[in-house]
Amino acid sequence: MKLTLPGRVAGLSLVAALALTACGSDNTTGDSTSSAAASSGAALSGTLNGEGSSAQKNAIGEVISGYQSANPGVTVNYNATGSGAGIKQFLAGQVDFAGSDSALKSEEKDGVVETEAAKTRCGGNDAWNLPLVAGPIAITYNLPGVDKLVLTPSVASQMFLGKITKWNDPKIAALNSGATLPATDIKVFYRADESGTTENFTKYLNGSAPADWAAEPAKVWPGTTGEGRPQTDGVAQGVKSTEGGLSYMEWSAAKDNQLGVAQVDNGGGAVALTGETAGKAVAAAAAAGEGNDLKLKLDYTVKDAGTYPIVLVTYEVVCSKGLAADKTALVKSFLTYFASPDTQKGLEEIGYAPLPEDVRGKVVTAINAIS
Repeated sequence: MKLTLPGRVAGLSLVAALALTACGSDNTTGDSTSSAAASSGAALSGTLNGEGSSAQKNAIGEVISGYQSANPGVTVNYNATGSGAGIKQFLAGQVDFAGSDSALKSEEKDGVVETEAAKTRCGGNDAWNLPLVAGPIAITYNLPGVDKLVLTPSVASQMFLGKITKWNDPKIAALNSGATLPATDIKVFYRADESGTTENFTKYLNGSAPADWAAEPAKVWPGTTGEGRPQTDGVAQGVKSTEGGLSYMEWSAAKDNQLGVAQVDNGGGAVALTGETAGKAVAAAAAAGEGNDLKLKLDYTVKDAGTYPIVLVTYEVVCSKGLAADKTALVKSFLTYFASPDTQKGLEEIGYAPLPEDVRGKVVTAINAIS
């Protein structure tokens, strides 16, 4: 579904003029980038390439469409191959930015320290993790006749591990009084590729139900129950085509495929997934980065009433410095549009949570500081 972002054309007329001011501005607060650009009539041109998270596929596709409609001289390409692949391509210098559902890691893995490798890729300058998309993770199901389903982290863990195998299991029934649950087999689908969605979902299970889910969070699915499918589209199609199907995916994909979405009870009562309830979890996140590196630490154990706890943040991973001047101008222009209030608000229509204003303001400050 295509949405019309409010005020898109008006806002983009300012963004398009950013090229002459992006690299030299000393202003690092608020949304002043747009106002600074307003005095310039320059039009941007060139190509910007990104790769990574499939969780933000629908969001960034919509943003690119709107951005290019007012900047016909700019081409923005984004290849949704998964967070792991996107980071690898960014570190190799094959793309200008990466989309990742987990921030760059400072610990060694497979002989690589991502933060150090990114610094090398950026000409000796730090790369920054900028949260641009708040993507709630939905626990999705295909169970005709069951329009409402409540799960706890403990029960969900047991289902994904294959310890609960039938939809009418007493543990599920106890959470769903009055519901008619069939004796259908639970058929799990999981991401077969390296996935930030997988990492964030397993962080939730491990953090909220450690007695049931002992595996450490990872981009690779640690379970052996079920069937692996590539990328978001793969798991979504698996659930959609399989009665009794169960999986995890971003809310946007669940909406696109008209899948059932479970309410989650973390201990404070069942919470339905909405942009508002997911946004509360992002607002409660703690800062985990320094300066303009805006890595966030989400609290998956939150029990506040009305807060949906399973949320991932997709970061656009960019060089703070080190790109060619023309690429820097394009990165700043595109990300400024991405972070604008109208763009963020519009993304809720396709299954994302708008960034809380305090987080969005920090993102704008960081974008302004890219040079």
